[in-house]
Amino acid sequence: MEQEATPGKNENLFVGIDLGTSSSAIVASNGIKNWIESYVGWPKDFIAAKVVKKPILFGMEAIKNRLSLDIRKPLERGVIKEGTEKDEESVKELIRHLISLVKPDPDQKVLAVVGVPAESFKVNRMAIRDAVSDFVHSIIVVSEPFAVAYGMNLLNNALIIDIGAGTVDFCIMHGTIPLEEDQRTILTAGDYIDQHLFNLLKDKHPESTFNLNMVRSFKEENSFVGNSQSPVKVKIPVEGKPTVHNITDEIKKSCESVFPPIIETLAEMIAKFDPEYQNKIRNNIVIAGCGSQIRGIREYLEDSMKEYGHCQVKIVDDPLFVGANGALTMAQEMPRDYWDKLSKI
Repeated sequence: MEQEATPGKNENLFVGIDLGTSSSAIVASNGIKNWIESYVGWPKDFIAAKVVKKPILFGMEAIKNRLSLDIRKPLERGVIKEGTEKDEESVKELIRHLISLVKPDPDQKVLAVVGVPAESFKVNRMAIRDAVSDFVHSIIVVSEPFAVAYGMNLLNNALIIDIGAGTVDFCIMHGTIPLEEDQRTILTAGDYIDQHLFNLLKDKHPESTFNLNMVRSFKEENSFVGNSQSPVKVKIPVEGKPTVHNITDEIKKSCESVFPPIIETLAEMIAKFDPEYQNKIRNNIVIAGCGSQIRGIREYLEDSMKEYGHCQVKIVDDPLFVGANGALTMAQEMPRDYWDKLSKI
């Protein structure tokens, strides 16, 4: 997971953080980058504490020990759960842990740009700033698709679609900082696919025993839209015996279930944009996030959008770190007088 470099002795450590529903990444100006699954867990009781041997667990370690833990995903459907102190605490602990992974020097000032799902940017911006402020000197919170656009230098006539676990976020870039009306969020994303696939498999194979985590792994390993080049077969227990199941149709239907609202939102955003530049936007669509790894997604979207004119879709090269890289680039390039101004927005 981790890539290290010898920490520098600069006065400031710039960090870019991509705080996501399913995974979170951090990249620092000292050359260190890392990521974890966005889970935080506390032992349920003294037996659990004896088993896990830690006061708090993160990421995959928390998932593997989930039966012993009060486990939380800090961002559900892109926002912090309202009124739940434990979820607000889990955001703070996740941020603290991420920053510790890049090993800032004790005397360094940490300047952070944090990318969050667009809905969280609208609803929980101040709560996230408060959660991070204990561990950094200055902070700016931006939407994840804006961070992606900045890192890829797609600052004009581009549309970013960030397909995450909890949300799909859209952002049109037109040569300035995007406003709220330039961004949209829908909730039919990766978690929706998981639940849809779980329901289809339950209906078709009521005799089989599986849980949502198993279904999520089936999707992550085999997701596709359009035509599959080979059948998707997985082993699922039936009366305790591992049994091969062909789930090709269920994978296809589940993955494709999120695309009607994506296509509808994409078409609406382009239609409302300045008509002189709509063609440029249609030919500069970039897909980021974990959903960008769905096989066949580029061709599927281009084909679905052809009634609106020629459309060109690109997939990011590094979906895991592209948002954090963009946030770090923004942190390093941001004029110092912007730090105070933007952190108050």
